[in-house]
Amino acid sequence: MSTPSASGALLRPEELRPAVDLARRVLEQLDRMLLGRPELHRLVFAAILARGHLLLEGVPGVGKTALVKALGQLLALDFKRVQFTPDLMPSDILGTHILQESAGGGRDMVFRPGPIFAHILLADEINRASPKTQSALLEAMQERCVTLLGTTRELPEPFFVLASQNPIELEGTYPLPEAQLDRFLFKLEVQPADADTLDRIISGRRHGAPPAPDWIMSHDVLRELFACMDRIFLPRPVSRYIARLVAATHPKTAEATDMVRSYVNHGASPRAAIALAESARAIALMAGRPTVGFEDVQAVAGPVMNHRLILNYKSRLDQVTAFGVVRDLLKRLDATGLDLPGDIAIMEKANA
Repeated sequence: MSTPSASGALLRPEELRPAVDLARRVLEQLDRMLLGRPELHRLVFAAILARGHLLLEGVPGVGKTALVKALGQLLALDFKRVQFTPDLMPSDILGTHILQESAGGGRDMVFRPGPIFAHILLADEINRASPKTQSALLEAMQERCVTLLGTTRELPEPFFVLASQNPIELEGTYPLPEAQLDRFLFKLEVQPADADTLDRIISGRRHGAPPAPDWIMSHDVLRELFACMDRIFLPRPVSRYIARLVAATHPKTAEATDMVRSYVNHGASPRAAIALAESARAIALMAGRPTVGFEDVQAVAGPVMNHRLILNYKSRLDQVTAFGVVRDLLKRLDATGLDLPGDIAIMEKANA
């Protein structure tokens, strides 16, 4: 039987309630500032609670950048924005060494940090930069540090890359490499606003500018929220379900579905299992539950795995998406049939 958490005992209701209230207050602010997308806001804040990076995909003008800027304002974190373009160089993000005269008349190489040395880096239109520049983020996203000229420098804590990208069909885009995609906790699709939301924007907001937040979360409160998240209990049956779910995305495994075998070349990585566990904890916290349930895992399975499955050419012909594969897997994989004793499993199959 697994223990509640390495960080402490199982949360009591009176300990969990303030964290739930804080999370709801953040979501209320996001919903007030940016209209019409409550479910997207819930998943974005779940990524923050799980301390993961976030990739937002959508056509230009749907509010991806506005969402990240609003989140930076709400959390009062150091925020830097980089507009990714084809001529952007790695040093424009990471920083560079410059030759500078010292007080004694000598010359020394001095490091000038780039915009990545912030709590939140908004990588705007990340897939418009060249692969060389995109790869500059790999170490930072995984290890929360930057190594230049043999010196490793730690990034601020917490550190998030919140990136926006245009659909790959648009001109001037480069596909992100699989190694970088795998470092994003979620990939979320931002859809255009509906007619009611557009009406509220143009009738109540001049030039579409969102209002400023009327409440801001302090650094200390955010740290307390992270500490509470770490104490959300992940039961062994749920962790086993996560492991089976990720393993089943690989075509050659026993629990792979027909859809996986037909359309998936490469399944999800171990990072997907870690991402499912952490983001499911965040969903449980926002729902006021001290323990992760199967439904919490299912709520984040699509955002976690849609960018980690590499589909084959047949999927394009049949118009099958990674989301479709994940939905089919969730439907067909039995979450409750876990670690049954042999005799009971045989009896259940006989009675089915």
